[in-house]
Amino acid sequence: MSSLPKTSLSPSLTISKVVTGLWQIADMEKDGQQLELKKLADAMLPYAQAGLTSFDMADHYGSAEDIAGLFSERHPSIKVQRMTKWVPTPGPITKAEVRHAVEHSLKRLKTEQLDMLQFHTWTYTDPSWLDCLFFLQELKEEGLIANLGLTNFDTAHLNMVLQSGIEVVSNQLSFSLIDQRAAGAMSELCLKHGIKLLAYGTLAGGLLSERWLGQAEPDAKATWSQSKYKRFIDVAGGWQVFQELLRVLDEVAKDQQVSIANLASRFILEQSAVGAVIIGARLGSSEHLADTLKLFDFSISGKNKEKMATALQTLNAIPGDCGDEYRKPPFLTASGDLSHHLESFPAPYKVKVIKDKTHALSGTIWEDLAGYSRAVRQGKRILISGTTATHKDRVIGGKDPAAQTHFVIDKFAGALQSLGGSLDDVIRTRIYIKHMSDWEAVARAHGERFKEILPANTLIKADLVGDEYLVEIEAEAEVA
Repeated sequence: MSSLPKTSLSPSLTISKVVTGLWQIADMEKDGQQLELKKLADAMLPYAQAGLTSFDMADHYGSAEDIAGLFSERHPSIKVQRMTKWVPTPGPITKAEVRHAVEHSLKRLKTEQLDMLQFHTWTYTDPSWLDCLFFLQELKEEGLIANLGLTNFDTAHLNMVLQSGIEVVSNQLSFSLIDQRAAGAMSELCLKHGIKLLAYGTLAGGLLSERWLGQAEPDAKATWSQSKYKRFIDVAGGWQVFQELLRVLDEVAKDQQVSIANLASRFILEQSAVGAVIIGARLGSSEHLADTLKLFDFSISGKNKEKMATALQTLNAIPGDCGDEYRKPPFLTASGDLSHHLESFPAPYKVKVIKDKTHALSGTIWEDLAGYSRAVRQGKRILISGTTATHKDRVIGGKDPAAQTHFVIDKFAGALQSLGGSLDDVIRTRIYIKHMSDWEAVARAHGERFKEILPANTLIKADLVGDEYLVEIEAEAEVA
């Protein structure tokens, strides 16, 4: 087995710097196609023997977990790292349901402990995503999971997870020459806390290659992956702008004597917060393996990095933060929406009608104690009570004022959604902070969430009930 550079995610998990993605298994099984799972399990062997010993899969990647389980059963002497994901549907979830999901993956992978489980949430407005992570943390402490990771988390919510004491080692997200969102605040946060980024999309579904230089745009018969990344290209400036980028990359690739695909992945691999890049494989067809291995034979010269950086400045920035493409328009998915992922988003909070008012109840201990609602709607008007970073009997965000603020605003979003509104409808906020030294962190978090909405706002220093609370906010909204 070849010796290739590795990345340590934790004392118990060291992975290849190129991780082999198995998402194409689901595509191979579409329309009821039956695969020979043992044959595909054996097709993992050339990758492992070449030193690419790490494989990325998920509960929803068709039979990917079953195939990886069969590989380890058929080749027990070859040590591989199997990194899977769990992507629950939105809505309340119990500890038993979380355990069942983990045990299902354990069974498919034929193991007693998951090397790593990566968690994805479709929405932050429903705090059930936090319940999932706290339950997963308990299963990690029990020994069913060796490491926890995240998938498609934005900077604010990764920080919230870390400040809330949930132990994660990585965040898997889109990061490519076309999509540079992770290069800023996300990388800074990860470097600060020792979190590694696992970058996918580095080849833009195969569009970052010589094959597409000078070619017409992909048509309606494009693959799901090409359809997805074509949307990124459209937002980044369109096909003609992309062609100009490809021309520069072709010049640099020829100078470096590598392929454009190698150049694109190597550029991301050399980013300081990146632990590995994930390159998809169509098992049974390993003609790209030799080219992938060339990633470790070169580094990009300073002159060529400058040339690439200049070319990237011609692209429009992908909007929002990491993972936003799955949570808000524009939905940069293969279908352009979430229809092929989800049927609906249930109301995050319990709703109760009393006379002419509709009440949203978040279920915190304070609501029961003092007899009030998280929010009340009468007609088009919604009033949101003073809200702290409380979820059930926990304080979310630890001692970080920005993390607490973001969770408070998530609770606003959940209450508004439950009452037929959204954050866009907010016309007034009032912020109360315990320590004046926290004003800027709180104000910046508020600004991040409301910069396109611009409600009226007041910030006041006040004594808050509970030493653990750093910020409390109330809001008013009017639904159009």
